[in-house]
Amino acid sequence: MMSDVVKFHFDVDGSDFSSAGAASVSVKKKLRQLGYSPEVIRRVSIAMYEGEINMVIHANGGTADVEAGDDKIVIVLSDKGPGIPDVELAMQAGYSTAKDHIRNLGFGAGMGLPNMIKYTDDLRIDTVVGEGTTITMTVLL
Repeated sequence: MMSDVVKFHFDVDGSDFSSAGAASVSVKKKLRQLGYSPEVIRRVSIAMYEGEINMVIHANGGTADVEAGDDKIVIVLSDKGPGIPDVELAMQAGYSTAKDHIRNLGFGAGMGLPNMIKYTDDLRIDTVVGEGTTITMTVLL
């Protein structure tokens, strides 16, 4: 491993489902090159992918920043979307506000936040309705 924190930044395009997940795929490759364990890479990739998809579905995209260090990997996803009016409700498995056309594409099943919680050691949601949401996820090594 390294002794310095390695940082990655991505802009998540909110207008194109075909590019959704590109940042998490890129991070997966970079973490593999840096020598992180397959289990850590899997957890980071799943959590980050779910967050990316949520930004595309609900917020017209945003940004993803990843800091990979010796003891943890921190993922910060920020958007300028509508915000989450009821975080507790949004965290329930199966709850989704995704529109039918999104569901018809196979997205919006209401598993994004539950999976983000499941695959990380810490998850913080800072959201303001009408302004946007920042989700900070930590995976401990």
